[in-house]
Amino acid sequence: MTKVLVVDDSALMRRLLTGLLRDNGFEVATARNGAEGVQQLTDWQPDVVTLDINMPEMDGLTALSLMMQARPTPVVMVSSLTEKGAQATFEALALGAVDFIAKPGGTISLSVDDIAGQLLAKVKAAARARMRSGKVVTRPALPAPVAPVPAPAPRPAIRTGAGSSAAHLAGLVLVGVSTGGPRTLEDILPQLPADFPWPVVVAQHMPPNFTDAFARRMDSLCRLRVQECAATVPLEAGKVYIGKGGTDIVICERLGRLAVQPRPETPGHPWHPSVDVMVDSAMKLLPADRIVGVQLTGMGNDGATAMTALKRAGGRTIAESKETAVVFGMPAELIEAGGASVVLPCQDIARQIIAWSQRRPHCAAA
Repeated sequence: MTKVLVVDDSALMRRLLTGLLRDNGFEVATARNGAEGVQQLTDWQPDVVTLDINMPEMDGLTALSLMMQARPTPVVMVSSLTEKGAQATFEALALGAVDFIAKPGGTISLSVDDIAGQLLAKVKAAARARMRSGKVVTRPALPAPVAPVPAPAPRPAIRTGAGSSAAHLAGLVLVGVSTGGPRTLEDILPQLPADFPWPVVVAQHMPPNFTDAFARRMDSLCRLRVQECAATVPLEAGKVYIGKGGTDIVICERLGRLAVQPRPETPGHPWHPSVDVMVDSAMKLLPADRIVGVQLTGMGNDGATAMTALKRAGGRTIAESKETAVVFGMPAELIEAGGASVVLPCQDIARQIIAWSQRRPHCAAA
């Protein structure tokens, strides 16, 4: 039986989470603050910890740091929806937390029901997660160049004339990621050089109140400019666009140029921003051999269908390998579907993207 330690200063929250977890087959212990949580970690040795951020005596970030030193254990942070809560959440992920869930507001007893499914899924995923040590994030040195992995033989490309909306775009990188994503993206995106010639669009499964803070954090770490896509904006080389949480992000055409746009969540897709929706939209407007799809850590199968179609159409795709994926769900689904051109650990992904961006794309003559 999976053992879960619930650390929260709210007696009501502890009781509700304990009832929810026990009703679904987990063994549960509780702690009232960070200090008790650290002690319970060593005494009871849980498989997963849910950890509140704002607590008296010892806050969640301090407790998390001590937990990672004493006994590294998968931790799911329980975060408020405020901007301050979002910033603290990303600090927690950098320290080694596996995932987070937005703490319900208003009437807690009613709001817990709204997050019950997410919480159970995240705790189950955390129990299977691959632990990564915490780190202080700085801009890494640029990766050494590598010989490009041969691309698949190109299929006939869409004819793209000088007046086409796609004519100004030599290539496009589409990244799909979920659980464990912020830490993994911090390992990859800062390695791209300031003169990287393509735009990068990221569909990171994340609540609406967190993506702006995440984009600003990544902008401080990357050589490229990083922004949340909260409105329709033209795609420009050397920029990274983070899909706004609570929307789906799509590639579209505006005023004769390709742009990126947030749209209401697409029915039938359980995760948002949806990777499948993003990749499908790009393939309608760009030749497949100008698109690189990157499938990173996360639970579920979002992106596997569309990226497999991309590879079959002549595009190139990367799946993160099991050795570095925090949760080997999304990349595993892509690999099993035969949709991965290459399978790489996260530390090698930026080098492969750079190598492919330096290849001249195969395009049919206008």
